[in-house]
Amino acid sequence: MPLVWRYQSNLVDRDQNPKLILEHDLGEGWSAFLTEYTKGIIKSILDAEPRIEVGDSLVEIEFDQPLCDERNSSVTSESAPSLIAAMAPGLSPANELLHVPSLKSAQSAGVNALRPNRVGSGRMGDLSGYKGDALRILQGSGASVGDILEVQTKWGIVTGTLVPRYLYGDGEHLVLKLKSGYNIGLSLSGLKEARVKAKGEKPSFTAPPPPSAEKGLPRVLILGTGGTIASRIDYRTGAVHPAVSSAELHSLVPELSTVARVETEFMFDVFSENMTPKHWTRLAQRIRRAVYDGVDGVVITHGTDTLGYTAAALSFALIGVPVPVVLVGAQRSPDRPSSDGPLNMVAAVSAAGRAEFAGVYVAMHLGESDDEVAFHGGTRVRKNHTSRRDAFVSVGVPLAAVWGRAGIEYAAEGLPRRGGEFKPKTRFDDRVALVKFYPSMKASLVAAAQRGGMRGLVIEGTGLGHVSKEVAAEVQTFIKRGGLACMTSQCINGRVDMNVYDTGRDLLHAGVLPLEDMLAETALVKAMWALGNSKTVAGAKKFMVANLAGEMTTRTFPG
Repeated sequence: MPLVWRYQSNLVDRDQNPKLILEHDLGEGWSAFLTEYTKGIIKSILDAEPRIEVGDSLVEIEFDQPLCDERNSSVTSESAPSLIAAMAPGLSPANELLHVPSLKSAQSAGVNALRPNRVGSGRMGDLSGYKGDALRILQGSGASVGDILEVQTKWGIVTGTLVPRYLYGDGEHLVLKLKSGYNIGLSLSGLKEARVKAKGEKPSFTAPPPPSAEKGLPRVLILGTGGTIASRIDYRTGAVHPAVSSAELHSLVPELSTVARVETEFMFDVFSENMTPKHWTRLAQRIRRAVYDGVDGVVITHGTDTLGYTAAALSFALIGVPVPVVLVGAQRSPDRPSSDGPLNMVAAVSAAGRAEFAGVYVAMHLGESDDEVAFHGGTRVRKNHTSRRDAFVSVGVPLAAVWGRAGIEYAAEGLPRRGGEFKPKTRFDDRVALVKFYPSMKASLVAAAQRGGMRGLVIEGTGLGHVSKEVAAEVQTFIKRGGLACMTSQCINGRVDMNVYDTGRDLLHAGVLPLEDMLAETALVKAMWALGNSKTVAGAKKFMVANLAGEMTTRTFPG
């Protein structure tokens, strides 16, 4: 954890001059070094020699004038900005914490200070996330994350394990994990005393021995992409960690050893909103190798927010895949009793290894109970709720399958079977924009897409596939300049029909492709895939209007 400065302004104590205060635990000799270091910066920038007080773990610099406007943080001294940039980027009012810069910043300010090898790498990671008054209290009590603290408050005595705080937390609270497993935040305003009742060990995890592989079980590869579904919780500290080995995964979901011989591979650790077509290509290529290597199925753990996009991408990239490829996520983190991850994982691995069907699917809770998991086709699935465990739905089609404790209870007719010809196409072109039309939308947005280098445009039109005349004219220009333009509907159910009104007919005549009842998100992904695997826009158009992975239906079901 980096060293930090605290700015104490006149608002804190009107009888004192403003101060910059650095508290540290780097050991003997460091206060003297830091004093000389800061003297050099201040002398170089302010041409001043403020009073500096040094202690074993403290450096305090007193100024005769404010560095900031005490009311709104604006700088009042013409020379102060350089000092702030060199010593304390982001300086703001009382009690804000400010990172000590690297010496590169100091040298750019004209300071020629020498830096010992360990500067800036102190041992403050033991109090990860704490700052301000909370940090000083914990340092004064000699506490570290993992220690058991006894805290006297105005509400009574609270005992618990000190857990880390997140990066953007304030400096006015301590967080303890109680014996019950719940976390509690204690405001410093009600705190009287905090002492270490028992020293704890640093957070660690020892995986149990890997489960013995049962003969005859199917072989399933689990690929991790960073979702909480394949994470484990350290109940002492509250930290969540990815379970990247077979042993750790078994500790999370021991039932897996009864349904498959599990192999795990952690491919990347990203929030799902940071997934890109490059990640989709890597996943598709890894699955291709696994299929050629003879696995019986593949499971991908994934964050839920963009899980549907990745499912659609793999559905196109892996057309004809001869084994089940199941994407699985969790709406609730593994530290919660209501976590849906374990059941979803068991269902996904079980189906990947034993189901008779092949193809790409999403496995998530069917309802709010813990007895069934729904399997959705990869191109017809949508996340329809932010937090419910049964947030995912199949749009316009029946469920692909339902899994229960005894295995697959239902499978839709017509699902692809295992085996068959497999010729994956794993390239994507990310130069495609998804544009949602709205009243008063400026046609210049479409022009901006063209100027930005977009090769494709997927439009979410209103109703049957409508946009304003102004936007329609710009879309026609986009097509004339060689762009691929497609129409979907903002309505969740039903299909586009651009023959009903004049604007729609004009767009059809200009070359806009109506995509029937294809979901807009699926259409975006398919356009990226079509352009990535075609030499011409004409070739991409042929891909877009063909039903390749169940993305379009011939019959509209009631919503």
